[in-house]
Amino acid sequence: MPAPSRTFEDLLAEAEAVSVDGWDFSWLEGRATEQRPSWGYQRLMARRLATANAALDIQTGGGEVLAGAEKLPPVTAATESWPPNLAKATRLLRPRGVVVVADADEPPLPFADEAFDLVTSRHPVRAHWPEIARVLEPGGTYLSQEVGPRSVAEVTEFFMGPQPEKDLSSRHPDFARADAEKAGLEVVDLRYEQLCTEFFDVGAMVYFLRKVIWIVPGFTVERYRDRLRALHEQIQAEGPFTATTTRFLIEARKP
Repeated sequence: MPAPSRTFEDLLAEAEAVSVDGWDFSWLEGRATEQRPSWGYQRLMARRLATANAALDIQTGGGEVLAGAEKLPPVTAATESWPPNLAKATRLLRPRGVVVVADADEPPLPFADEAFDLVTSRHPVRAHWPEIARVLEPGGTYLSQEVGPRSVAEVTEFFMGPQPEKDLSSRHPDFARADAEKAGLEVVDLRYEQLCTEFFDVGAMVYFLRKVIWIVPGFTVERYRDRLRALHEQIQAEGPFTATTTRFLIEARKP
């Protein structure tokens, strides 16, 4: 937790200056906490990678999660759309023999039919199930951890006010199951958890919103300075700002 002497302006300036490239949140250590799902996605992913022959990691971010696996298949590829992440993922994964491919996160995937026996993705913006099914070989597996419905909605509503109930079809695990099955896949595992996230200072929130851009679309410090000041004062008076994170794990097999 930052020292009490640090001012509102100091915290904002620091959080605005730090890089938000990649998908590494270590800058938030001691400033925010996020409860992790019980299933341990990276551990599950590493186990699948260790026995695969050809794997694809979709929307790999900066490649940090994939790079955490001790053993990678002989053929491993990853896709990413954001140029700073592409560069970071290439630097991290190329020494491991992984080809990182620029992709717009829209169909089609830039790979042939039945090219992989394992496809993975952590927190995809959207899962394009027909494409996942197409690039999987028969008997192949898709493993993903996804953001669930109304994740950290308390943050969105603090900055933007009450939000209308949105179509949850791309975020609810039941709809993910239906979409996977419609694409011809068999769902073999589906788990959902609600978890706790805490922000200990306003700088942590600024960093989070700069990095996870869909929580408050169009976020900038100047645009939301009044709400940020209100948040700073609330944390000073009441302690950490708490929000509910939702996650689900889905594993599907191509018959």
